[in-house]
Amino acid sequence: MSTALFPLGNTVITRAAADGVHPEDVKLCLDRHANGDWGDLGDDDRHSNQVGLEQDLRLFSVYNDRAGVRFWIITEADRSATTVLLPDDY
Repeated sequence: MSTALFPLGNTVITRAAADGVHPEDVKLCLDRHANGDWGDLGDDDRHSNQVGLEQDLRLFSVYNDRAGVRFWIITEADRSATTVLLPDDY
């Protein structure tokens, strides 16, 4: 079992994401996010997350659920909260 690289803090999900993303995939991807698997990010964003881990900055991941619904997970810089949201929610 992997150990999380950072705390997620208070985990919240927007209404649109709760209605649109398969709940099992939300849990799976929250675990992936906390373990540094950033999903479908490009190299620049992966680098930004590495810097974010080292300097306590915001962390961002992109995933698709089993139905192909694209969603984001964002952890705040102070690690007080993590939000699951659809791109249109931002």
